[in-house]
Amino acid sequence: SGHETFPFRYAWLKKAVDAVTSDPGAFGAADAMVELGVGKNMVASIRHWGLVTGMLEERVVSSRRRRDRRLNATDLGFSLFRDGGWDPFLEDPGTLWLLHWRLASAPQRATTWWWVFNQYPGTMFTRADLQQGLETLCALRARTRVTAATLKRDLDVFLRTYAPQRRRNALLEDTLDCPLVELGLVRATRQPRTHVLVRSEQPTLPDEIFVHALAEYLERRTRPARTVDEDRGSALPLADSSGWLSGRTVSLEDLARDAGAPGRVFCLDETGLLARLDRIEELTGGGIVYDETAGLKQIYVASAPDPIALLERYYGEPPAGGGSPAGTGPAVEGRSAVAGGLPMEGAPSVGGGPSAGNRER
Repeated sequence: SGHETFPFRYAWLKKAVDAVTSDPGAFGAADAMVELGVGKNMVASIRHWGLVTGMLEERVVSSRRRRDRRLNATDLGFSLFRDGGWDPFLEDPGTLWLLHWRLASAPQRATTWWWVFNQYPGTMFTRADLQQGLETLCALRARTRVTAATLKRDLDVFLRTYAPQRRRNALLEDTLDCPLVELGLVRATRQPRTHVLVRSEQPTLPDEIFVHALAEYLERRTRPARTVDEDRGSALPLADSSGWLSGRTVSLEDLARDAGAPGRVFCLDETGLLARLDRIEELTGGGIVYDETAGLKQIYVASAPDPIALLERYYGEPPAGGGSPAGTGPAVEGRSAVAGGLPMEGAPSVGGGPSAGNRER
């Protein structure tokens, strides 16, 4: 599963970006533990979380004698976590929502995270409920062989990603919470071993991050329906393939309940979702409009906003190019400072708190 039983911590994504910016082979270097200041398993875990959140990307470098796998910071990762970047120490709640979106909005990144937020049929659950559901889905795929122990470890890390951990007799190293705990999306109930997904207005979710997620969701809906095997080999099938965009409207029901939709991934209740849709026309310069004509609650998409421009608007400056060494990463083109309305279709999209002084380094 790659995470080595650790959820990511406050300093880890910046460590990952800094490391590969200095040396694309940093995670395979003999002194990786010394340079990152963590143990061997945590080195592997930092690498894993950098990749699944979209802050790092892997590339293959071929020569006459060998093929090496190297890591780069993505443009998004470099913009967020470089020194002087958008939010290198995760002080902004919008960044936490953005990282949650990166984890839970697509099945090929972190399958358990995606399944719980997008396919689990209820809001209250025990670990046994989640394990049974994942075992059932994995059993539907003849080529997928996932042991019960592997799923148990994955679910343990999932819960520690979102729910505070304060276990007695635990080492301090094992009680450090993941930054996404601050979102309050998973809460323990008074019933033993039971948690609940917290659906609410999510007042700390910024409009720009919501519309950034919506723009990526719309882009996925416009792709031809395809299986997950064709799309980077996820362990689970895509849900609701019959609902992919056939026109320029998307219903409120889909925005709230469709797998991968921002309403579902962000656990927004109807009030929170409608409040953001009421403001979307102004934020997108008329590119997306919410309408309730003739009893149909839906958005009309005249032109999809550029996801990068929305982040640029939120953080107040253009994204940084140069996250990859020259000639090895994607070029950053078509991005301009936002003034008034947002740039629309045609620009590239990317994947995707406490002060630095009191966080783990």
